[in-house]
Amino acid sequence: MLLKCNWMRFSELVRLLEKNGFSLAKEKGSVRYYAKSGRPNLVRVDFHGAKEVPTGTCHAILKAAGLKGKQ
Repeated sequence: MLLKCNWMRFSELVRLLEKNGFSLAKEKGSVRYYAKSGRPNLVRVDFHGAKEVPTGTCHAILKAAGLKGKQ
């Protein structure tokens, strides 16, 4: 599966994380932290619903989740 960040919305990014085994660990305001068993770190997502995720932010979130470059 090739992951692309072009035109991805925050809601789609969250769905992608959840599809790959992440679940919401905690939430404070618009900041959500996702965890996955077997991974020591939380993945932070500043959730803004239907807004598009900036490309650099999307790449950083996918890299932190270990999903960047996954095929």
